[in-house]
Amino acid sequence: MNKNFKIIIEYDGTGFFGWQKQKNEITIQNEIETVLSKILNQKIKIQGSGRTDAGVHALGQVASFYAATSINPLQLKKAVNSLIKLPIVIKECTIVDEKFHARYNAVSKEYHYFILNQKDPCAIKRQYQWHIRHPLDIQIMNQCCLAITGVFDFKSFENSGSPRSTSIREVYFAKINSLENNRFIFKICANGFLRCMVRNLIGTIVLAGMNKITPDEFKKILGAKKRSKAGAAAPPHGLFLKKVNYS
Repeated sequence: MNKNFKIIIEYDGTGFFGWQKQKNEITIQNEIETVLSKILNQKIKIQGSGRTDAGVHALGQVASFYAATSINPLQLKKAVNSLIKLPIVIKECTIVDEKFHARYNAVSKEYHYFILNQKDPCAIKRQYQWHIRHPLDIQIMNQCCLAITGVFDFKSFENSGSPRSTSIREVYFAKINSLENNRFIFKICANGFLRCMVRNLIGTIVLAGMNKITPDEFKKILGAKKRSKAGAAAPPHGLFLKKVNYS
């Protein structure tokens, strides 16, 4: 009898070509499927809650898959973590209702983006934060965060190729907080995200933080619904999929 498994995954996206399985590329989905198929002695296909781009990390990616097995979730978790040699860890493994789907049942996702704001770069953790030398005005940046909280058309912050029927999304919260050692964290939670939406948002919000655009100009960029109006995407290595929420 097939069982429906749900797994929560942490991974360092450095060196991966993103989450999505792709021919002749090293991806997180491909690596997990390969190990699961070996352990369970059957072809396993996992369904992720969504894609992450090349170089993006995850603390709480969620995936589900069906398998005909008597192995219990804890044994399966231990087996995967012992065999997978790349920076991928299964944090949780449970059996869920047969109708559960990691992507279609997700109601919201939360992303975190880290910025190091000082003149000198760092040697440690440099692959997990965006180094910006120019001083940033956190108050102005949070005015931009307030401007995107609610229901809006985020077409200005969407890269081409998004698998979507609409570019309208609801942002439940967006906020930038100061951390120790000259670091900032951008937190955003929404009912869904367009392709590169978070990176395009923070890339444009940083322009406001540098006083290169005003909060009013940021609002006009949002309303323009044209990607060419917004700033360049922030680099992927500062971005983390924090968690996926289900009802």
